[in-house]
Amino acid sequence: MSVRALPDAEALLTSLVQQMRPHVSPMTGLIGIVTGGAWLAERLHAALGLKVPFGTLDVSFYRDDFQHKGLKRKVAPSDIPFEVDACDLILIDDVLYTGRTIRAAMNELFDYGRPSRIRLASLVDRGGRELPIAAQFVGANIELAKGESIELTRDAQGRLALMLTRE
Repeated sequence: MSVRALPDAEALLTSLVQQMRPHVSPMTGLIGIVTGGAWLAERLHAALGLKVPFGTLDVSFYRDDFQHKGLKRKVAPSDIPFEVDACDLILIDDVLYTGRTIRAAMNELFDYGRPSRIRLASLVDRGGRELPIAAQFVGANIELAKGESIELTRDAQGRLALMLTRE
């Protein structure tokens, strides 16, 4: 079996910053989906110098497969420390796949208010969409074989890395 090299997550993060910089203002709100998206939102927020604090969403209760899969072991509270109404938002996810997590995130966001706009940034787009959802900012497009998955990890110093896993 051959081992495939994945792109460097830190380099992909730098690419996202470069893509996003011309399209944000200091008042743009970033919201990361727990867990990997929250890590990315924290780093993007600092790199882009945004004034609005970043927020996090745990979409566990909003997923359409909740009744089939049940609850994750670690559910984190969502935390959006700013007013969502009329805000320009960028939703951050680590790996974009079927689009169902993004749909769940948007459903939860509208419980907080009505943003003026929602855009999507993803470190990796692995294709396989089941819903008509597309990211406006993408670090890399990576095709995976059936049964493969990509996971974002973070070390004690906060450095990001991508890991290929078998489902």
